Amino acid sequence: MVDQASGLFFKAAGPEGAASIVFLHGGGVAGWMWRNQVEALKGEYHCLVPDLPEQGENAKTDTQPFTTAGAAERVEAFIRSQAHGGKAHVVGLSEGAQVTVALLSRTPEVVDHAMISSAMLRPMWMMKMYTPGLVAWSYRWFVVPLKTNDWWIRLNMHSHGISDDYYDDFKHSFQTITENGLVHLMVAGLNYRLPPGLEKAHQPVLVAVGNKEYKEMQESGRDLLKTLPNARGVIVSLGPRATLVREHSWAMTAPDLFTATLKAWIEDRPLPDGLSPLDRVDA
Repeated sequence: MVDQASGLFFKAAGPEGAASIVFLHGGGVAGWMWRNQVEALKGEYHCLVPDLPEQGENAKTDTQPFTTAGAAERVEAFIRSQAHGGKAHVVGLSEGAQVTVALLSRTPEVVDHAMISSAMLRPMWMMKMYTPGLVAWSYRWFVVPLKTNDWWIRLNMHSHGISDDYYDDFKHSFQTITENGLVHLMVAGLNYRLPPGLEKAHQPVLVAVGNKEYKEMQESGRDLLKTLPNARGVIVSLGPRATLVREHSWAMTAPDLFTATLKAWIEDRPLPDGLSPLDRVDA
């Protein structure tokens, strides 16, 4: 269904009157990435899963370019329209984590607790290569002619740490994203930086990063800890054989741990074992 206030396609599950959780997905996929969390939590919580602008089902209808601030504005409208009491716990991963950061900087009053997993807020040297022209060229060469090639789609899926359990959904996202949509979300994600206003967000915020993620990602997490008044940081380690992408995508690669962490956080209970502290480091 489509929320009229925000124009975002979404799915909902859970009891009327329960506290709402809004799940914000990573870039290039869609709300389907949260299905394990929704299945586990829908008995107790009102789970709201929107597709972000120019992605998922919105790829077919959105006419405005994706921006992080614009996505946060629409998520705010979505929460006010669909969340019980006009307020929600908000969890975001990767691009969805950046949108959560933007939401907290703009309108923290619509957020109860937040969980921010892998929000990149610092520049990386390799980002300079990803110009809009290069992203568009890559789409024309590596997406358009291969949209029906199952082997190529699986290779892309596995390169993001996503298992075959999600294949049909990933394939749909791969086939529906447009050239402009990919350019817009890549440019927005690679250039997003720590926004002003976060110091006014006093909501409890859990900041998570993978143990094997880039140094810049971990430092981005520490930047959030220094700025947000009521934040706690954790490092996610999935073992010695885990890869960067598996730890980045832990909502899908370690769904039980992710769900237990989220549930404990929003219920103000001790977090699960296996998470080490991400310490705040003052510059």
